[in-house]
Amino acid sequence: MASRTRPAGAAFRLRSTLTLLYLFAFVLLYCLAIAAPAMLDVLRSMPPGPEQEAAAREAVRSAVGPRLLLAVVAAVFTTGLGTRARILPGLR
Repeated sequence: MASRTRPAGAAFRLRSTLTLLYLFAFVLLYCLAIAAPAMLDVLRSMPPGPEQEAAAREAVRSAVGPRLLLAVVAAVFTTGLGTRARILPGLR
């Protein structure tokens, strides 16, 4: 039986997939850190209800919107640093 070889196409790379997952997780973490103070202010200043939800959405949009690029850059830096230092599980 002849041995099979893979075609010279794109192959699944676990390292690339994990890197993208870490990057996405760090973006979410940084966005949450940016949005948390605004959400807490709304939580403390308004009674529960639909108005509070709408105010919280608007507060999060106004807090995260202008700083989204900062969160992405910080996530890229953190992922790169974690990969370079070999401290992220799966990327050692």
